[in-house]
Amino acid sequence: MSNVNIDWANLGFGYIKTPYRYSAKFVNGEWQEGQIIEDDKIVLSECAGVFQYAQTCFEGLKAYYTEDGRIVCFRPDLNAKRMHDSCERLVMPTFPEDKFLEAVKMVVEANKDYVPPYGSGASLYIRPYMMGTNPVIGVKPADEYEFRIFVTPVGPYFKGGAKPITIKVSDFDRAAPHGTGHIKAGLNYAMSLYPITVAHEEGFSENMYLDPQTRTKVEETGGANFLFITKDGKFVTPKSDSILPSITRRSLMVVAEKYLGMTVENREVYFDELKDFAECGLCGTAAVISPVGKIYDHGEEICFPAGMEEMGPYTKKLYDTLTGIQMGRIDPPEGWVFTVCEAE
Repeated sequence: MSNVNIDWANLGFGYIKTPYRYSAKFVNGEWQEGQIIEDDKIVLSECAGVFQYAQTCFEGLKAYYTEDGRIVCFRPDLNAKRMHDSCERLVMPTFPEDKFLEAVKMVVEANKDYVPPYGSGASLYIRPYMMGTNPVIGVKPADEYEFRIFVTPVGPYFKGGAKPITIKVSDFDRAAPHGTGHIKAGLNYAMSLYPITVAHEEGFSENMYLDPQTRTKVEETGGANFLFITKDGKFVTPKSDSILPSITRRSLMVVAEKYLGMTVENREVYFDELKDFAECGLCGTAAVISPVGKIYDHGEEICFPAGMEEMGPYTKKLYDTLTGIQMGRIDPPEGWVFTVCEAE
C-alpha cells in the first residue's frame, strides 16, 4: 500500500507529479521499444508538428485498488482501441494495442505508491497521449512521433462529489471535437475550452451541447456523456455520430440491462423531452457518474424531480453497481477488469 504523504480524502482533480512515466518513439517508420523514464520535460523544435498543426491526441483511464488488494484498470482495451481510431483520424501511426496495455501496466506498477488506498474515493488517473515531434512547415503529417503516459492521483472531477450540479445549454456549437461520421474518437478538446470557461464564469459546472444542424437534439457536454432516467425507470442515453464513444456510457448500458434489469434506449434525445425525465447524469472516466439537478436554458430552468438535492435512486444504483464492479465487490463481465498488480 501507499506510503506517500497525500491527503487522499480531500484530493481534487488536478495534476500531481509522480516519479515515472512511459515513452516510446516512432522513427524511420517504426516504433522503438518503449521504456519507463523519470524526466517529465519534453524538448521539441519550435516547428514540431504538434505545435504547427495540432497533431496530437490523448486518452484517459484510471487505476485503483480493489477490495481484495489488487491494482486494476477498467476496460483499458477499449481505450487502446479508441486511441487507435484517434490516430487514424489524425493520420498518425497507430500504437499497437497490446503494447498500449503493456505500457499502462508498466507505468502504473512503477508509480504504485501513488495509487490511492481502497475506499478513499480517489484514483490514479492515467493519461496516454501522442504527438508529432519533428519539424513540419508544409501542411502535412509529421514523420516522427512520441507516445507517452503519465499518471497522477486525483479526486472527484466535479466539486461536491455526488451532489447534483447545474449546467447550462451552450450558446456555442461543439465543433465536433470527437470526429464525425463513421470515425468516432477522442481527438481534441481545444474547441470546448472557450465555452466551458464562459460557463464557469457564469456559475455553471458544464455546458449542454445540442446538435449543430437543428439545435433540437441533446448531444453531450465538453467532457462527459449524458444519461437520463424516465419516470417509469428506463435508461436513456443520446445517440449521435459526433459524440465521444464513452467507455463508461457503454458499460453503464450493460450494467443497467444485465445487472439492474432496466430497459435501455440508446437513441436520439430531443431537448423538448428533458422536462419529462426523472433523473439526469453525466458519465465518463473522470466524472464516473455525476448527477445533474438542473439545466438552465436562457432564463428557463429544467429541474429533475429525483436528483435536486442528492443523486437520484436509479442513478445511485447505477453508480453503486458500476463502482462495485470496478472495485471488485461485484463480479464483472468477462474482460472488464484488467489486473495490473496482484495483492501483496
